[in-house]
Amino acid sequence: MPFHVETAFIIDGTLYTLLAFSLVTWTLIFFKVWQFAKNNYYNKRYGVAFWDASDLKAAEQLPDDIRRGPKSRIAACGFAWLAELNDPVAAASLKFRGSPQDLLEQALRKQTQQEQGSMESGLTMLASIGSTAPFVGLFGTVMGIMNAMHDISASGSASLDVVAGPIGDALIATAIGIAVAVPAVLAYNFFQRRAKHHRASLEHFVDGFLHIAFGDSSTKE
Repeated sequence: MPFHVETAFIIDGTLYTLLAFSLVTWTLIFFKVWQFAKNNYYNKRYGVAFWDASDLKAAEQLPDDIRRGPKSRIAACGFAWLAELNDPVAAASLKFRGSPQDLLEQALRKQTQQEQGSMESGLTMLASIGSTAPFVGLFGTVMGIMNAMHDISASGSASLDVVAGPIGDALIATAIGIAVAVPAVLAYNFFQRRAKHHRASLEHFVDGFLHIAFGDSSTKE
């Protein structure tokens, strides 16, 4: 296969790869915006209803349409653990050996990590695209310049009109790579910060749940 045919195939593959990166980036951006907005709404609504309840029993019996979102699932984990603790048969198992408060905290922290993992899913992909897209574009540019030089050499002319066009076309790949990387990096930084706020809110809720579960209702925040 001739050199210029192979090079053209590589350049086209590079552009299609960048197009795929762009589609993945914007799909993740729209999905994460929806996911964060939905969970923030559910968390705020459940948090208000939870702290307005008279006791844990009332909080456990909140309507189904209120019991949605990460905080609701963390609370459900706590309610299930407390129910097992009050069951003599279940409480005799090894997983209940130790301080009840420490064991409940461990269960709630584990559920919190699962919820946080769900919120952070996809961010690694955004970071990877943001860091690799410019290099993929640069690779396409290098191959394009090599192809252009081959064609210029074959034509036997090195005038500006002959050189400028192919070289300019080759630089498009780098521009596309940067255009793909910028939204990915900005989105990653934005969602990473939102994920940190989300984790802090969940950990704050866990602390409050532990105080309430073991009779310290002085902290309701």
